[in-house]
Amino acid sequence: MASSTADDGEGFASAEHEAEYRAFVEKHPDLEAVEFLLVDPNGVMRGKWAPGDALKKAYLGGVNFPMSLHGLDVWGREVNETGLHIETGDKDGYCRATRGTLSIVPWAKRKTAQVLLQTFTPEGEPFLADPRQVLKKKIAEVNEKGFFPVVAFELEFYLLDPETDWDDGMPAPVGATAGPDRLRMYGLDDLAEHADLFDMIRDAAQEMDLPIDTIIKEAAPGQFEVNLKHRADPLKAADDVILLRRIVIGCARAHGLTATFMAKPFLEYAGNGMHVHASMLDRDERNIFGGEGGRARLESAVAGLLKTMPESLLLFINTWNGFRRITPGSYAPTRAVWAENNRSVALRIPVSNEDNRRVEHRIAGADANPYLVLAALIQGMTEGIEGGLVPPPPVEGNAYDDDGLFLPDDMDDALQLMEKSAFVDRALGPLLAKVYKDLKRAEILAFWGEITPLERTTYL
Repeated sequence: MASSTADDGEGFASAEHEAEYRAFVEKHPDLEAVEFLLVDPNGVMRGKWAPGDALKKAYLGGVNFPMSLHGLDVWGREVNETGLHIETGDKDGYCRATRGTLSIVPWAKRKTAQVLLQTFTPEGEPFLADPRQVLKKKIAEVNEKGFFPVVAFELEFYLLDPETDWDDGMPAPVGATAGPDRLRMYGLDDLAEHADLFDMIRDAAQEMDLPIDTIIKEAAPGQFEVNLKHRADPLKAADDVILLRRIVIGCARAHGLTATFMAKPFLEYAGNGMHVHASMLDRDERNIFGGEGGRARLESAVAGLLKTMPESLLLFINTWNGFRRITPGSYAPTRAVWAENNRSVALRIPVSNEDNRRVEHRIAGADANPYLVLAALIQGMTEGIEGGLVPPPPVEGNAYDDDGLFLPDDMDDALQLMEKSAFVDRALGPLLAKVYKDLKRAEILAFWGEITPLERTTYL
């Protein structure tokens, strides 16, 4: 079986890249602008706008970006401890188009294209502080061992009304002003009320070749979930997440609304999660979790994920705010436990037949970096299978009442575990592992450097 990772930019001007570029400009000769998109270690999309004729550079050469883009904190500030900034001369790398991500921006006021880029060094080598390059390398490693991951993502988000003020300048979720208990989980009326928006989201996804499956009204006013179909190319699946977040935000703005994937925007309502369904194929494209010995391999993969979960938690919950989502009874897991058909656990085995037997990873916030989430999942599952690890017994009933291993509920505790972890270095590689830890330490210090309004009102 060939590698599940698509050819997406190794070398300049490959025949496939040139063909994609030529076909696009032939179809859109009136192109006025292009938006170049890059994803940093926090999962934040960065980039620049350029005239339409600049698209050629991304396909037939390279677009210059400082490699230090991958050393910015969540607010876009330089973190010098990463070693990627002025001490290097702030060098440019070459950023090249990711094949299969070129499309028209449907909400733009003039004819505009967009394309995801990935970073290479000036010498033409993959830059391994770029999360996409790291995941690409990880997939190639496990493919060599005969493992071919298949994944599907589910993302939750809120639609907000920017004309309202819910709390401290935060806009209200749509529908919340009709009553704070207007949850209407799985409600069809809420979908119908925003049918034009969701039609635009589906149309944009089709233009960008994103396999949207279901759209669901979730557990709070204005909260929805979009599910993506599974892909046997995890790199493309992670691209889908990045582009889907962009689609939802852009289409919501076009309809006069604001969309947020913030992990916990409202204390009184459910947080936004990013669940990942994952299985493994062999070289003959058979699910190794089915058939003879399949159940044992599934449990070994679960054991690998449980073992490495505390030390890699900061990859799944990558912001200070994200830890507010992890509370008992919230359907966001607080313990490293697993179970069959149970939504209170960190790792759920959904009801399925042997052909699509899989594990659902339920920890990540909707704002997490999907490339890093998958790198950790793939590494953990592979190590569990190769080591023949055995998990503890599955949880019965409410996992919040179980005595399983507690996960860190604080960003600093999570970072301390990560800093001691050899696993994270194996999952991300030494460069990105170092950069990521440096970024998280800087973000923690920024929060520690703030005096909150609550603290001040306690004494004044």
